[in-house]
Amino acid sequence: MTVTAVTSTSTAGNAVLRVAPATPAEAAAYFGASLAFHADVSDVAAALAADGDPGFVLLDSRSPESWDQGHVPGAIHLPTALIPDQAEQLLDKAVPVVTYCWGPGCNGATRAALALAELGFQVKEMLGGFEYWAREGFEFETWEGTERRAVDPLTAPTDAEDCGC
Repeated sequence: MTVTAVTSTSTAGNAVLRVAPATPAEAAAYFGASLAFHADVSDVAAALAADGDPGFVLLDSRSPESWDQGHVPGAIHLPTALIPDQAEQLLDKAVPVVTYCWGPGCNGATRAALALAELGFQVKEMLGGFEYWAREGFEFETWEGTERRAVDPLTAPTDAEDCGC
């Protein structure tokens, strides 16, 4: 991909356009590829809530203490450090894996996805992680039982099933 600096005098002080946007073809390739690597929390929730097999396994890559604090119902718990030794016993390489960790400020799900890909698994990362699962009002399990928080209006619509995106 070639990046070109914008030299127009109207954008000279504009930090957003200091580096020109990619061409439409480059942008389509980049964003198309991004969708092959990422899944959104609400899409994962919808797939898990639908009748039947969602077609993937959801994997929580956090520590046992984090898992006990809260996790997505139905997820498999496999901390990132244990993936090289245990993934092939717990997971089927024919079934895609969607990884998650704490949230957008944590790269644990990315590291778990990398470890799984290096072992030959098809993998995606759930954007937003457990943080956004809880903030979007989806049910989660803790060592004490099931919980659900009110929808955070900064992360999801409070009065609609779908955000429209």
